[in-house]
Amino acid sequence: MRKWIVFRAEKRQPGWEDRKYAHTGSLTKTLFEHYDCSDKALPEPGYRPPEFIRVDQFADPSYPESKTHYRQSDWEVVRVEAYTPEVPVGMGFDMVVICYCKYNPINAPLKPMPERQPLRGSQKSKVKSQK
Repeated sequence: MRKWIVFRAEKRQPGWEDRKYAHTGSLTKTLFEHYDCSDKALPEPGYRPPEFIRVDQFADPSYPESKTHYRQSDWEVVRVEAYTPEVPVGMGFDMVVICYCKYNPINAPLKPMPERQPLRGSQKSKVKSQK
C-alpha cells in the first residue's frame, strides 16, 4: 500500500517561526514527510519520526549534501488520522496519513547512516521497469 505520511506540529508548539518551506519561505506546521510502500503498520502515538543529520567530518565528498547520521527526533506523535480516497484519483497514494506531534525533547544518540550498497543486476532491472 502506498502511503504518504505527513508529520505536523500540534497547535502552540515551540519553533513555529523557524518552520518554513524552503522554496517560498512561508510558515508551515509540516515537520517531516515520509513515503511508505511497505505493509508496516501506521505510526501510533508515542512514535518519534527519525531526524536525519549531516556531520561534516563524516561527509562523503562524492555526496556533499547527504546526511551522515540519524536519531529519534524530539517530536512525538500524539494523534493519527488516515484518509483513503473512495474513488481512485490518480494521486499515486492509497492512503494519506497525518500524524500530529508535540515537541518533547529527548537525548537520543546519533547513529551513523548505513553504508550505501550498489544495486545488483536484478535490482537495477526492477528500478528501470518502475520508470
